[in-house]
Amino acid sequence: MADELLDAGVPVERGMMMGRPILKLGGTMFAALSHDAVGFKLGASTPEHAAALEIEGADLFDPGLSGRSFKDWVAVPLDRSDLWPETADAALAHVTT
Repeated sequence: MADELLDAGVPVERGMMMGRPILKLGGTMFAALSHDAVGFKLGASTPEHAAALEIEGADLFDPGLSGRSFKDWVAVPLDRSDLWPETADAALAHVTT
């Protein structure tokens, strides 16, 4: 996903946080790989957040599987990786507004 964004001219940065690979834009994390899903920062009250939660298998992002979810984030499962690019675009739009 990072390569596609970089190829499109989006200046994303790879990094690590909480022991997991992440993507950042301008120092702000917008995507994180955790277990069998990618979490995307979409903003809890946005239509994009609501739409992502409608994806089969999606849920609030809980990177530590501790029951403490990130309310602004949605985890999109590996078996719906076809939706990761479009969800990443929505997350990028959210963190740049």
